[in-house]
Amino acid sequence: MTVVFRRAAPVAFPEVRRITRDAYLRAGHFAADHPYMGVLEDVEHRASHAQVWVAEAAGKVVAAVTLTFAGQPYSEIARDGELEFRMLAVDPSHQSGGVDRAVVQEIIKHARQLPGIEAISITSAPFMERAHALYESLGFRRAPERDWHVPGEDVLLWVFRLELAG
Repeated sequence: MTVVFRRAAPVAFPEVRRITRDAYLRAGHFAADHPYMGVLEDVEHRASHAQVWVAEAAGKVVAAVTLTFAGQPYSEIARDGELEFRMLAVDPSHQSGGVDRAVVQEIIKHARQLPGIEAISITSAPFMERAHALYESLGFRRAPERDWHVPGEDVLLWVFRLELAG
């Protein structure tokens, strides 16, 4: 699928919020009243402290993702020289159509153009096997030495990393 990958304008924030909410709820990652859903839905806050990007297909927003760097408020794992992406969400009506792959490929392409960025990192829950397969097929490798627990919860998160050599 061909997508146009661009920084989200404020006019797209309601659609980013809907897509993110729908994707996370449909996947069963969180209940609607889970506190993290509020974080996911606060697109305005994300956009003021990180970069919110969208993927468009046929002129319609079909996916959203947050890009961040070491030391920024939305960074969980990025180290110096790494781009971290988070909160990747594909509109449920466009899932299984390759949008997720196209978005990650666009993130890789974008990261290669950023001065000083040598790698991309991502956090994923152990049960997100479909996402793991996607990341690994694009060259990401597990970095188990960087796995971490959500503060205050008994939730282990895995780290995947892609070296951008060459």
